This record gives sequence, structure tokens and C-alpha cells, in this order.
Amino acid sequence: MKEVVLTKAGTRASNLLFVAIRKQMKKSWQLYALLALPVIYVLVFKYYPMYGAQIAFKDYIASKGVAGSEWVGMKHFIRFFNSYEFVKLMKNTLIISLYSLLAGIPFPIILALSLNYVKNQLFKKSVQMITYAPHFISVVVMVGIVMELLDPRNGLVNMLLGQLGFEPINFMAKPEYFSSIYVWSGIWQNVGFSCIIYLAALAGVDPAQHEAAVIDGASKFQRMLHIDLPSIVPVMIILLILNTGHILDLGFEKVLLLQNPLNARTSEVIDTFVYKVGLASQAMNYSYSTAINLFKSVIGLILLISVNQMAKKAKQESLW
Repeated sequence: MKEVVLTKAGTRASNLLFVAIRKQMKKSWQLYALLALPVIYVLVFKYYPMYGAQIAFKDYIASKGVAGSEWVGMKHFIRFFNSYEFVKLMKNTLIISLYSLLAGIPFPIILALSLNYVKNQLFKKSVQMITYAPHFISVVVMVGIVMELLDPRNGLVNMLLGQLGFEPINFMAKPEYFSSIYVWSGIWQNVGFSCIIYLAALAGVDPAQHEAAVIDGASKFQRMLHIDLPSIVPVMIILLILNTGHILDLGFEKVLLLQNPLNARTSEVIDTFVYKVGLASQAMNYSYSTAINLFKSVIGLILLISVNQMAKKAKQESLW
């Protein structure tokens, strides 16, 4: 008897909850309609493709489909770990990623702090527009610009070196220059856009702190150091955590466009290798490329969780 009463009570509570939710959705249907678009996007383009991740554990044959292909367990992962490319790919990917991460941290912060103290609005907006603009240049066009600047015969960089009495350098044929070309061209392209979030954080600083500091005789540099910089530290930590999760995720477009047989020793990274194995080769090996990509994603997740926990233990901002 008690079980029947409890069941009826539970059903009644569920019905009341459903009615309340339906009333709320009917009342604010416009907001739910807007929310539906990103939810559908995430479900279709982020969650549904996870179904295909199982081919990393199969010998995938297109004619048999995902469900009909044979399970092989960790075969493709073991093959990758034992391959002679593994060490080279990991080394190149980590060098470029860490280089990008460390070199890219200070410049948006310096730009944001500098712009925050500019009083001339025309100059400030001009600098913002000039620094933001490269972000909207496509990767193909940006790589073309880099190639033209570094051309050994007619490039601006080599022309300047020639004026200084140095011999022309074929930068794209020197493997040791590849990581620097990739990183510094990326900083040039994204520094203005990356500083937006820091400018937003600086806009939230209490003006009373600056007023008190000015009364105490603090210089602009001292105000930057003791007021502005501490205020954007939480944002810096959050961005560092997020970027750490993508440390093996360079993307293949820019690297592939800058790559050539002469610099392949240092320019071959995990993403370009996955592209070549899975799509560009004559014998397209979907299972092997999926396994490599899944390995990269798992490492990124582990790093994200680890750095987030370290931030929590250090009593800093964290994602959760």
C-alpha cells in the first residue's frame, strides 16, 4: 500500500514539474529558440561524431561501415607508439605548442595594459584596428604574406639583411627556423584579438584604486604592476588552463602550408601526420589516423584536468 502511495506521489510531482517547465518555456520561448541553435550545433557537430571514434579500435572498411568492421582493440594505438614517427611527432608538436604558449602570453597583456592608459581615443582606436585586423586574414593569405616577406631573392626581410651586409637566408629551407616562423607569425596575427579579453578585465577594475594610488604618488608603471596586473591574473590562469588542453592541437592548415621537404624534419606534427595518413595518402587508413587523433584528445583532456587541479590547489581561479 505504501509503495502505491509513494508511486502516485512521485507521478504527481513529476507531472507538476513538467507543467511548470512547460509554462516557463512557453513564457520565454524566444530565449529557448535562441538556445536551441547552439545546442543543435553542439549535438550534431560535437557529440554525434563521437560515434565514429570507435573506428580507432576497429579495422575500418568503408563498404562494411562502422558497425560491420572488425574489432582489433588497441592495435592501432600500439602501432603508433612503436612507430619511428612517434618520438619525432611528439617532439615537434610539443616544441611548437610550448613555444607558442610561452611566447604568446606576455604580448596581449602588454598591449592591453598599454592601451588601457592611452587617453587619445583616435590613436587608441587606430592601434586597436591595426592590431585586430590580421586576425581576420585567412590562413592561406597570411602564409602567402609570410612567404613573400621571407623570399630569399625579393623578400623584404632579406632585402634589409642585404642592406646590413648579410647574405640572404632561405628561411623556409632551414628546419631550425620553422618553429620561430610559425610562432611569431601567429603572434603577429592574433595579438590584437587576444588582448580584447584583457581589456575587458581591466575595464572592471575599480577606479577608486587608481585614484588612491595617484594620491599616494604611484606612477603609471606602479599602478600597472600593483593594481592592473593582479586584476587580470584570474583571466590569465583561465586562458592558460584552456590553452594547455589544446597543447597537442596545433591544427594542420598553417603547418601544412608552411611545410616543404626541406623543413619537414621539424615541421611534421601530429595534425599534419593524421591528415596525410587519413586523407592524403593513396591507401587511406581511417582507423590509424582516428587512433592517433583520439590519443591526442585524451592527452589534452588529462592535461586540462591536471592543470585545473593544480590551479585549485594553489588557490587560484579554475574552470570547476
